[in-house]
Amino acid sequence: MSLKGIISISGKSGLYKVVGQGKNNVIVESLEDGRKFPAFASNRISALDDISIYTYDEDVLLGEVYKKMKAHTKGKVAMDHKDDVSKLRADFKAFMPDYDEDRVSNTDVKKLYQWFNLLHKSDLLKFEEEKAEETKEEKPKAKKAAPKKKAAPKAKAAEEEE
Repeated sequence: MSLKGIISISGKSGLYKVVGQGKNNVIVESLEDGRKFPAFASNRISALDDISIYTYDEDVLLGEVYKKMKAHTKGKVAMDHKDDVSKLRADFKAFMPDYDEDRVSNTDVKKLYQWFNLLHKSDLLKFEEEKAEETKEEKPKAKKAAPKKKAAPKAKAAEEEE
């Protein structure tokens, strides 16, 4: 799954898609309402493809977590992030049994579910395999082009003069 171009801005709820770049900022578009505005370096921006979840073995990238979460929810919307935290943690443990419960805070779990549902609503939870299948289905089969004819070899200039 590619979360490239999707960011979180500290102090603002929701997720944003990077749509352009200014001289001292990036232009972002809200995934919730489509509103565009500049985000500056002072805004503490986090790219979702750089975020990972702590586990007892090794950290797992958010894209991999969402892949497991999508399989767990069977492609449907996950639990609401406003539900009881103990229910969210129990659901999270169902598909990520080795996550580090001490290092992953309650707000992290809530954000995880909130972001998943936002990405689901925006239809951005497509994985590379699904995207490849869609492009294969959408592409019409191209007709085979006739083979190119080879150009006749040129005679050397020296041979022509003699």
